[in-house]
This record gives sequence, structure tokens and C-alpha cells, in this order.
Amino acid sequence: MIKGPDPKPEIMMMVSLMLQIAANWLEQEAKEIAEAKEAYMAEKCPAPDLSGDQAALMEFCKKLHLALDKIDEDRYDAEAKLEKSAKEIEDLKLKVVELAGVKKPALKKVRMSADAMLQALLGGKHKVTMDLRANLKQVKKETKEEAAEGVGDWRKNIEDKADRKKMFETS
Repeated sequence: MIKGPDPKPEIMMMVSLMLQIAANWLEQEAKEIAEAKEAYMAEKCPAPDLSGDQAALMEFCKKLHLALDKIDEDRYDAEAKLEKSAKEIEDLKLKVVELAGVKKPALKKVRMSADAMLQALLGGKHKVTMDLRANLKQVKKETKEEAAEGVGDWRKNIEDKADRKKMFETS
């Protein structure tokens, strides 16, 4: 371990100095913003000249009312444009969804018995029971028997042809 002066007090002093500088900058920035506001208001809104007779003051009030009416109309027009744009955006979003189409979820494999499928198709009132597996076994047995008969027929056909050939040769 290295022995020497403890560096923590120096670091703390530097941090406090940086915080003081930052606080001074924030105060200066706040003053500049306040001065900029005052200058803008002095430029855009000069103090009204209230000296004069009642007719001049009435004329000044009329001008103020006309300016307020114009500002209200502009504000109303801006709000109407905003609402129209918002509605148009909503319509376009709906069109995008319609054009993209709704993705259908992948179907899940469900194991159901034939009876359950028939009951689902026909409804709960109809009670149908079938033993499809037994029918399948019967069909398989029938096809095997037919195949065996076909093999026998083939051999008989060859023997019959051989007999015919012998008949022609002997004549």
C-alpha cells in the first residue's frame, strides 16, 4: 500500500469549486433569459399611450378588439386545420392496417375422436357414434382378399393362353 497524503479532500474541494461555477452559470443564464423577455415585450408590446381625450381612448380600444378578433379567427382556423390533419392521419393509419391485412395465428393441432368431431359439427342435440377404426380394418381385409383373387386370376389367364397355344400347335 502506498503511503502519502489522502487525495479525498483535494477531490472534494475540486467538486465544490465546479458546483459553484455551474451555479454561477445558471444564475447568469436566468438573468439573460429575463432580459431577453423584457426586450421582446418592449419591442412587440409598447406601453399604451393613454393620454388624450375619451374619443382617442375609444378608438384605441376598437383597434385592440379588432386585433383580438383577428387573432381569434387565426386560432380557430389553426385548430380546424389541426383537427382535419389528425382525422386524416387516423384514416391513413386505418388504411395501412387494412392493406397490411390481419395476420392469422398459426392453427394448433388438436386431437379429437371422430365422435367428438361429429358432435361438434352437428351440435349437442344429435348423438352420433361411429366406430371408424373397425370400418377401416374391414376395408383393409377386403382389399387383401381381392388382391389374392387377382393373383390367382393372372395365373389362370397364363395357363389358358398356354392351352390355346398348344391347341394351335397341334392342329
